[in-house]
Amino acid sequence: MTLIEPANVPIPRYGAGALSDVVPAVLASIGTPGCTDVLGLPPAVAACVFLVDGLGAAAIRAHSADAPVLHAALTGACGREVTAGFPSTTAVSIGSVGTGRVPGEHGIVGYQVRVPAPARLMNSLRWDPAVDPLIWQPGATAFERAEAAGTRVVQVAKRAFEGSGLSRAALRGGLFVGADTFGEVGAGALAALDAGVRERRPSLVYAYVSDLDWTGHAHGVASRAWRLQLQLIDRLVEQIATALPAGTRLYVTADHGMLDIAPDRRIDVDAEPDLAAGVELLGGEARARYLYTRPGAADDVLATWRERLGADAVVCTRDEAIEAGWFGPVAPMVRDRIGDVVAAMVSDIAVIARQRNPSEARLVGHHGSFTPNEQLVPLAGFGCP
Repeated sequence: MTLIEPANVPIPRYGAGALSDVVPAVLASIGTPGCTDVLGLPPAVAACVFLVDGLGAAAIRAHSADAPVLHAALTGACGREVTAGFPSTTAVSIGSVGTGRVPGEHGIVGYQVRVPAPARLMNSLRWDPAVDPLIWQPGATAFERAEAAGTRVVQVAKRAFEGSGLSRAALRGGLFVGADTFGEVGAGALAALDAGVRERRPSLVYAYVSDLDWTGHAHGVASRAWRLQLQLIDRLVEQIATALPAGTRLYVTADHGMLDIAPDRRIDVDAEPDLAAGVELLGGEARARYLYTRPGAADDVLATWRERLGADAVVCTRDEAIEAGWFGPVAPMVRDRIGDVVAAMVSDIAVIARQRNPSEARLVGHHGSFTPNEQLVPLAGFGCP
């Protein structure tokens, strides 16, 4: 059995084309002082970053007939692919977009991560009321830095997200505009761009929708439901793009892609006592597991998981993953949030826990690891010269 070394996976393009580079680049393109554009974006008066949860670049290419507008923009002169970062999951990517920093710096490093005293798992999307988001992620966000430099910032997203733990940690700053429907999202984004042009003030709009991701998880990216949802997204993008005020830009991106996992390719930790042995907390998610081990058990857990998963996953220690650059530079306060052992799936498998997390075990679409379907996301530009 040949094991894959941690350094031999495709490391996200931090600093040269990752999600953490997008907002700083867009801010630089609209003239915000102190921001660096490593992406070479065209100048604009105002710009909207529209994040579509779960919209992988590979899926756009595979379903070009369902997303002709997105496909044309992705493959056109103002389109490219960027990498999501590791793990390729929503909370981590939102952290990278909102702060303009890599996961190891902003510290939102997984879907389910260990919180100390008492040791327990925190779901980074739902948050933990006992965890202060401003302590968990104390650095100024990209939105706060932009406002301090004189740029107007507007967020357009579902009303339920306003003031959530993740939003306070990663997306602090700017005016929040509640938008629960696609029509509200489009109208809110365009109104904010109109205001930026009217006021002649650099303006950044951040818009977010989650419907495609939910559909992919429940039905899979090969399903009719997902394709129909993609068609609706494509139409919304077209509506916004055709109504862009002069001198403004729209950039459509995503937090991760997704792939379908067949039922017979799911490994159930709850049904395999050897995999559960020595593991105090089973964190992460099905494609990127964090194993928080009992004292003295890390070596045995590492060996057992390497033997069981073989070439289907890269299983390594926390230190090996950090040294390989999976998270970018890792701040000291962030280190222990990463599992003692990390398992990143590189084939079409998922590691589930059917008894402990039955809802996750039923999902069809998954993400979190290094494969192109999960990692590569679009940066599709509209309104470019």
